[in-house]
Amino acid sequence: MVLKNLNPERVFFYFEEICNIPHGSGNTKKISDYIVNFAKAKKLDYYVDNKNNVIVYKEASKGYENSPVTMLQGHIDMVCEKEDGVEIDFENEPITLEVIDGKIITAKGTTLGGDDGIAVAYMLAVLESDTDNSTVIHPPLECVFTVDEEIGMLGAAALDKTKLHSKYMLNIDSEDEGILLSGCAGGMTAAAHIPVKTVSKEISDLANDNFYRLRISGLKGGHSGVEIDKGRANACILLGRILYELSEIVNFALVNIGGGLKDNAIPREAFADICVGLPEDANIAIRTDVKSTLKIIEKEVDKYNKIFNDVYGNVDPDIKVEFFKADVKPDKIFNFKTTLKIITALVNLPNGIQRMSYDIKGLVETSLNLGILKTVEDEVIFSYCVRSSIESEKHELYSRIECLMNALGGYVSSSGDYPAWQYKRDSKLRDIVCDVFNEQYGKMPSVETIHAGVECGLFAGEMKDLDVISFGPDMKDIHTPNERMDVESVKRTWDLLLGILKKIAAEG
Repeated sequence: MVLKNLNPERVFFYFEEICNIPHGSGNTKKISDYIVNFAKAKKLDYYVDNKNNVIVYKEASKGYENSPVTMLQGHIDMVCEKEDGVEIDFENEPITLEVIDGKIITAKGTTLGGDDGIAVAYMLAVLESDTDNSTVIHPPLECVFTVDEEIGMLGAAALDKTKLHSKYMLNIDSEDEGILLSGCAGGMTAAAHIPVKTVSKEISDLANDNFYRLRISGLKGGHSGVEIDKGRANACILLGRILYELSEIVNFALVNIGGGLKDNAIPREAFADICVGLPEDANIAIRTDVKSTLKIIEKEVDKYNKIFNDVYGNVDPDIKVEFFKADVKPDKIFNFKTTLKIITALVNLPNGIQRMSYDIKGLVETSLNLGILKTVEDEVIFSYCVRSSIESEKHELYSRIECLMNALGGYVSSSGDYPAWQYKRDSKLRDIVCDVFNEQYGKMPSVETIHAGVECGLFAGEMKDLDVISFGPDMKDIHTPNERMDVESVKRTWDLLLGILKKIAAEG
């Protein structure tokens, strides 16, 4: 085992176990089964639904049976992204862990899944403890393992909350040690669809030299809630900017377009396959000399490499724009009107921060992220993660997308709509956590609300009077292949969790 010499030993044991089980969003059956089998082996009561959500119940430590029922909660899916050139089948292969100087855990060439695998590891380590074990004193527990958080909190939304009876909820899905979350934005996934119409002319007479790829790569990307205010570029938006300028000076048609992998991750790469030098009778554009067109495009690419470096050099220093011959000849070409509609949408659809909070300094109130751009069958889809602390603002953004789609002959669909988690002025749980934190660290934590979505709102919205707090160890660059987790922070957060559970148990 790669993590066998790290402490807390059982936490890292279970974290490595989790990393050996493929568990990307939408691929959670195996890890769900693992948790169910764990519960069976430990003779713990459990509930599993048809979405693969799991609840494991554990009686209180002896002598603490009358203390408040407490929920520990985290999600079992992860964002699967990889570096260029890394070969991995996320559906069937484990990630490869690496420990740097005994201090940092990362994965070789892929995302780590510390978001939220560390919560799963913490919960399993608590659940396996003996009720007579004085080092892990806890109240009655309901450990909730949800699925598909990263693609719209679908598991938490579907879970039958009548199976839960907790007074307190400890969500372990934060990435900044010392910061307690007590509120978050609501969100939804909005997918804009533009139908694709193709040229009526047969394209078999076009040579392979007519097809080229424009690619943008090298961006940092990141979480569309946590890093949306860092000024990082969105590869899909940059692609639209270049395509629009090219459309003003040369004739070309789109063949394929894509970028990004997750709607809640800022795209690090995007591409457009185009056709130049079209036949005169194609219903798209006049015939264009290929050589002269290529020279113009190459000149624009050089220009935009300089422009993007000037604009984003401090936050995305490795942005690269490339233009090269495509590997294969396509079987269809978008017509001219469709090509312009796609470019118009990329240029005009809103993206990024839309409004900052006037109540909480530095808090992003409303934003959206074009996370996935893809061509499927006979349409191009623009998939957005929309977030806001104000419900009406979230739906106003959806209406803006819908308005433009209507004008372009497209439509919008939504999924995974979840409510904001509203800050409670009076919170007994927050007081408990702050007291334990102060005892352990010698200072008070920072209590914040965030723009990123967490599942707390879905539980607080359905479970009356539920008192909720979210915390976790230090993790950096989640949702990217640079994701890393601090070993000592994991240990301190484990001690904090045990201290919180002990103090809650003492209420009984």
